[in-house]
Amino acid sequence: MTRPRALAVCCLLAVSATGCGIRPTGVTDGGAAPTGISQGMRVYFASDSGPRGVSRPDARITDLNAAFKLLLAGPTAEERAAGLANLVTRDQAFSATSRRGNVTINAPGHYAGSPQDQSTGQLVCTVARAEVLLHGTRPDKVQVTVVGADGRAGPYQCQQFLSR
Repeated sequence: MTRPRALAVCCLLAVSATGCGIRPTGVTDGGAAPTGISQGMRVYFASDSGPRGVSRPDARITDLNAAFKLLLAGPTAEERAAGLANLVTRDQAFSATSRRGNVTINAPGHYAGSPQDQSTGQLVCTVARAEVLLHGTRPDKVQVTVVGADGRAGPYQCQQFLSR
């Protein structure tokens, strides 16, 4: 292609690009960019890709033990349809205590597994989220130990269960 021909093609493309029907607009405001962690309580349920958090915006958490009630209530019908399940059974008694971000879950009927165990991940992540909301502990500073039927497991951080 010769230079004058290439120049003509470029000019033709530039003219056709400016006349494509998109009108110029002024500056639009998209609002503030999201920052920080999500607000409100999150409950974690098992999925094919590991524990997944769902929002419970209306839930009021007054202590760590309230998180177990939300967890044991299970996923909603829509969440179940999306593939979420609760692997933590209702027949187990749970309680939790916290001291400076170090949370201990007493789960006498639970067999605490490794970070690959989703039921342990559900417990750790749900209670860790409650600790963040109740005491303002940074999420990366929450350490959760599970004292179950087979002894102590952990301390764990929620992110250990989410990184699959």
